[in-house]
Amino acid sequence: MDTKIGSVDAAAEAKANGVLGCPPGTGCSAVAPSAVVPAAGTCEATLGRHLALRLVQIGVSDVFSVPGDFNLTLLDHLIAEPGLRVIGCCNELNAGYAADGYARARGVGACVVTFTVGGLSVLNAIAGAYSENLPVVCIVCGPNSNDYGTNRILHHTIGLPDFSQELRCFQTVTCFQAVVNNLEDAHEQIDTAISTAIKESKPVYISIGCNLSGIPHPTFSREPVPFNLSPRLSNQMGLEAAVEATAAFLNKAVKPVLVGGPKIRVAKAGKAFVELADACGYPIAAMPSAKGLVPEHHSRFIGTYWGAVSTAFCAEIVESADAYLFAGPIFNDYSSVGYSLLLKKEKAIIVQPDRVVVGNGPAFGCILMKDFFQALAKRLTLNTTAHENYRRIHVPDGQPLECQPKEPLRVNVLFKHIQKMLSADTAVIAETGDSWFNCQKLRLPEGCGYEFQMQYGSIGWSVGATLGYAQAATDKRVIACIGDGSFQVTAQDVSTMLRCEQNCIIFLINNGGYTIEVEIHDGPYNVIKNWNYTALIEAIHNGEGKCWTAKVTCEEELKKAIEASLGPKKDCLCFIEIIVHKDDTSKELLEWGSRVCAANSRSPNPQ
Repeated sequence: MDTKIGSVDAAAEAKANGVLGCPPGTGCSAVAPSAVVPAAGTCEATLGRHLALRLVQIGVSDVFSVPGDFNLTLLDHLIAEPGLRVIGCCNELNAGYAADGYARARGVGACVVTFTVGGLSVLNAIAGAYSENLPVVCIVCGPNSNDYGTNRILHHTIGLPDFSQELRCFQTVTCFQAVVNNLEDAHEQIDTAISTAIKESKPVYISIGCNLSGIPHPTFSREPVPFNLSPRLSNQMGLEAAVEATAAFLNKAVKPVLVGGPKIRVAKAGKAFVELADACGYPIAAMPSAKGLVPEHHSRFIGTYWGAVSTAFCAEIVESADAYLFAGPIFNDYSSVGYSLLLKKEKAIIVQPDRVVVGNGPAFGCILMKDFFQALAKRLTLNTTAHENYRRIHVPDGQPLECQPKEPLRVNVLFKHIQKMLSADTAVIAETGDSWFNCQKLRLPEGCGYEFQMQYGSIGWSVGATLGYAQAATDKRVIACIGDGSFQVTAQDVSTMLRCEQNCIIFLINNGGYTIEVEIHDGPYNVIKNWNYTALIEAIHNGEGKCWTAKVTCEEELKKAIEASLGPKKDCLCFIEIIVHKDDTSKELLEWGSRVCAANSRSPNPQ
């Protein structure tokens, strides 16, 4: 298994020499180093310097933070590291979301908060990163090391002398926890935590005593040796057996198909999946949570497989197949549209990052997905039957009805124009809500990035994630599609985007409430207070940085706004508020909402 750090198949292959880490991104004025007095001993062999160097080594050049009295000394040491920037966020939740977005683009992210009051605030974002298999290093600066084991009550806690509350919370949403309250084993704990995040592709928690960051210690007396993680290997006998069983299963099928799932990312098997698709001739589809991981420019790509709300003609081909291989799937109530997929286990081959199950059995463990696909590609007979069936029944997508002059803007017209904006130089961030469904229908050109948080589905995620992704992927212009309800949760960190001189384009879709919840179960709680969103952004801008806003009510205004954002305002953060009718939703959301409602409201089974 590739040991380089990166997103799908390693972010841009890291550096050509194979050293872990990626080059720093663009400059950020979030924290001006000139305004900070270097901490005493920052060039010495201190814990703070060791941690900073480790973060740089694994590819982190930006750390998202909210200062608090416990972490201030550590922040001094992080700022003193030339290869690292500390980006101050408006709150801990957004700092965590930013680290999540950063990890998606760079392969690993990091955030620094203060003890308990900050740690419990960032917890929700770390849980989301855990659900999406993202390596995020969450660093919390805790009490003075002398306070452990005493009966003292400290501020920022719940008023008990037990300091383990925060740790217990993080144990459920991180794959490793290190509590550093002495210098003797600090080196080992920090290195173990960071390497575990990389190996497991999950968040880790590091708590550091607030008095330890600036103290020299012999264990930090030399430059840390770069990580050289032992590669994970497939069991060769198991691999051969799994390939033999799978090839026999698929080669006797008449119309087999391939479906990519979200765990292709953690398995770093994107290229191997494409090699398999090229070799076998099967049509390829993507589960909704795998959008952006499966190449949509591929000649045999047939769309998103999402049960009843799939891309037109995609579900018919997948569900009528006599064999389907799912690569890294997650079947939950959302991806299965309320458990309504028409699939049969005996027809399915399920390939997880380290396990293969063929039909109702057999099952093979200790097999890496990438190795499996590369070996299987050499054993499959070319079979284009299912793709030929797709081409026979496929009817090209229609176009939205033409708008009349000054007619209120429709959502389908909005996304027709967003489609035209996409290229290899862009990336799409889709917020939880109807943006899921509308962005799913965008056809991604080669090289165009795409991210959303389907498993955890935390509203407001996209604001922080846009900040983090844009800071990491400096070669792309991020286009974020955010609903008004979600935006109200995390709007503050547009401020941080401006401080970092980002030029994202944010489409704020204002339909007056939580539309996705309306389609599942409506009630007065789904209506929110309307804001003057463009005025809010102007107030946040306050004349500092490059910012441009527009309020759009019709297609003519939309065209002008997009032209400005791509032309004279291309170096600005562009915020475009889209006013649409409260009931203007995608047809997919209407279908999906009714099915999820039915699943949620099932009667209890009789006892």
